[in-house]
Amino acid sequence: MQAVIRCANKEDLKGLREFLTRANLGSEGLTEETVEFFLLLEDEDGAIKGTLGMEVFAECGLLRSLVVSPGQAEKDIVLLITQMMQLAKEKGLRNLFLATNKGVALPFFELLGFEKVARDHLPEEMYSLEHIRHVFNVDNSLFLKFSL
Repeated sequence: MQAVIRCANKEDLKGLREFLTRANLGSEGLTEETVEFFLLLEDEDGAIKGTLGMEVFAECGLLRSLVVSPGQAEKDIVLLITQMMQLAKEKGLRNLFLATNKGVALPFFELLGFEKVARDHLPEEMYSLEHIRHVFNVDNSLFLKFSL
């Protein structure tokens, strides 16, 4: 089964929202204007098997909504992330950030070139993002940065 990764478009909004809802993630912030910052992993029938989004601020991106269906290969996750890195470069961004409270994910992202960053070293613009304000209230939150 050959998976395909592509940028989402306005026609994908309904299906992408449903996919995120099934994964118990919110889809607030996913609009016609922001959908171009989401990647879709699809099977050969066009069914969504994974997604990764990016919230853009200043010259940075915050990775959001990394979700893959059960049974997807680890290489598909790596492909989603590396394709998002390429999209961020194409959009002229300088850094990618991610937030997680899963310390077990740290070695995986470090292998991809992300580095742990302290809260007080985050860009000031990041503090205005609703998702980040929520993350600050979650215990054991970690922040990682990838320079493009």
